[in-house]
Amino acid sequence: MKIKLFSILVLCTGYLLPLNSSGYTAPPREVDICVYGGTSAGVIAAYTAKQLHKTVLLVSPEKHLGGLTSGGLGYTDIGNKYAITGLSRDFYRRIGAHYGKLEQWIFEPHVAEATFQQYIKAGKVDVLYGYTISNAVKQNGYVTEITVNGPAAQVVKAKMFIDCSYEGDLMAKAGISYTVGREANAQYQETYNGVQLLNKHQFPDGIDPYKVPGKPESGLLWGISSEPLASHGAGDKKVQAYNFRICLSNRPENSIPITKPEGYDPSRYELLVRLLDVTKPESLKGFLKPDLMPNGKTDINNNGAFSTDMIGMNYNYPEADDATRKKLIHEHELYTKGLLYFIGHDERIAPHLRKQMLQWGYPKDEYTDNGHWSPQLYIREARRMVGAYVMTQANCEGREKVTDAVGMAAYTMDSHNCQRIVVNGMVKNEGDVQIGGFGPYPVSYRSIIPKPEDAKNVLVPVCLSASHIAYGSIRMEPVFMVLAQSAATAAAVAIDQRVPVQETDVQKVQTMLRTNPLADNSPAEILVDDDDAQHVTVNGDWKKMVHGCYGPSMLTDDSKGAVPKSVRFSPAIERAGKYEVFTYVPRLPNLDGNAHVKVYDGSRVKEVEITAASIKVEGQTSGEWVSLGTYQLKAGTGAYVEIGNHKTTGIVAADAVLFVPR
Repeated sequence: MKIKLFSILVLCTGYLLPLNSSGYTAPPREVDICVYGGTSAGVIAAYTAKQLHKTVLLVSPEKHLGGLTSGGLGYTDIGNKYAITGLSRDFYRRIGAHYGKLEQWIFEPHVAEATFQQYIKAGKVDVLYGYTISNAVKQNGYVTEITVNGPAAQVVKAKMFIDCSYEGDLMAKAGISYTVGREANAQYQETYNGVQLLNKHQFPDGIDPYKVPGKPESGLLWGISSEPLASHGAGDKKVQAYNFRICLSNRPENSIPITKPEGYDPSRYELLVRLLDVTKPESLKGFLKPDLMPNGKTDINNNGAFSTDMIGMNYNYPEADDATRKKLIHEHELYTKGLLYFIGHDERIAPHLRKQMLQWGYPKDEYTDNGHWSPQLYIREARRMVGAYVMTQANCEGREKVTDAVGMAAYTMDSHNCQRIVVNGMVKNEGDVQIGGFGPYPVSYRSIIPKPEDAKNVLVPVCLSASHIAYGSIRMEPVFMVLAQSAATAAAVAIDQRVPVQETDVQKVQTMLRTNPLADNSPAEILVDDDDAQHVTVNGDWKKMVHGCYGPSMLTDDSKGAVPKSVRFSPAIERAGKYEVFTYVPRLPNLDGNAHVKVYDGSRVKEVEITAASIKVEGQTSGEWVSLGTYQLKAGTGAYVEIGNHKTTGIVAADAVLFVPR
């Protein structure tokens, strides 16, 4: 009977349908663009493609959308807001609307997931939840179909595929070149790649690594590798540590006590005891990074030598099968829950630290179908494509610039530790690098596409082509969303032009991203930055600063009005209408809390006072947009915003002005 049914399927459909473990099959799906990965990037890519009038299927191995953005990382890593454009910026504007602000970069997990669902519903995006890729078929350089397994085996045929997974699974199944681990410095003439024994998140000298202090024969404490330290800058296949971004609540009515997890082993945390005996921190901030979120919640990240990073326990993850990955994720969960329980209950932890820890519990209103614990492990880095162009340290530092930019990055070159070893009889962490000091820089279109011999219709905006240390700067959630929108736009253009992604008209993609940033033909915002010589007039001797600003620079004056000075921002108003006008107020010491700004709408001048109360800089952001009011602006009327040093008693900054259509 089974043989007859099988024969009928083949004869009637002309297609051999795959079977999953249950024997259930689903008919093939055919779309213009298939997006793989339910991450923040995956949602934005799928929504963009639908907005550009393409048929789309989003395949999500996860049951929830948003990846790490909805999985606990609510204290957003940005670097410089100037780099965040289009739908990525729109996401943080929608979050802002929820909290009553223009933008909000600090938010609760469930708010983020609800916001991603807004895009899915508005775009009418079809989503397959809980499906993982098992196979990809490639013909003449084109991926023609993939097979994904979930409740049923499903074949998906598409003209274009976009891999938005953190792991690069579609990329790997398609036979696209990639690497895992750290390149040697010599490979791309870098200085911060490979093995790096530096001082950030490092143990102080003298911490003994052995179970019985001073006795190597007793064996190493848990989590310490016996591997010797390799030469500085040497390459290897080690992966920077993963962890969970932990959401806890300190409100009793919304808090569940942290209990002992299964398999709890306090010996795993012996190194923390030895560390705290030396450092003697006054608060949990000495070894955790408990950033505060709205409504009494946290986004806790790794901090210090021994913290939430499970160093050296993820090397197998990038190439592992689904079952092995789930096991590794569970092990990270148990380690982290055990750490939280240990801090709150082990008598070797100082009483004041235990008391602080016991103020927190798991939030009742988050991750309600997963035991109030995030289902998303922080996969900081897995596979990285070796594509048509490799982003390197030279790009980050501005020594090499690309002209085919489809996004910008701005974060420090950031790698967490890769291993915990013994050096000169002491425990040390190796691999942490945090090097900044540079402004926003362009990310090449060629870095999100494969080499032509690998695949002609695949784009990879998450596991993009970058060296380990450059990836450490690019790999931020807002940037992933920017690159995902660019990837979907390029895919749509390639379909329309009937060309492979390597021959896509990049200038057309750039124009579409600039003129239609929300992919819905709504009027674009008008940004006038201080370095825009065509639209900025500077009167007087202002100082130029390149740190803590919006965009590449800002202008400052500390003369307290002794000599009149001003900076005029004149937008090119092409579409008449109502605009809410904002000025960017950076985070600076001694910034004047009562600055005066003039706004000319084409018919009259209005003076607006920016008070200290209106400046609320939060989180890691370098500043905040402050509203100057809403104005009816006409094209060609000479509207402007002028920032001067009149009546100032501190530092005045002229950074950027934004005109938002209302």
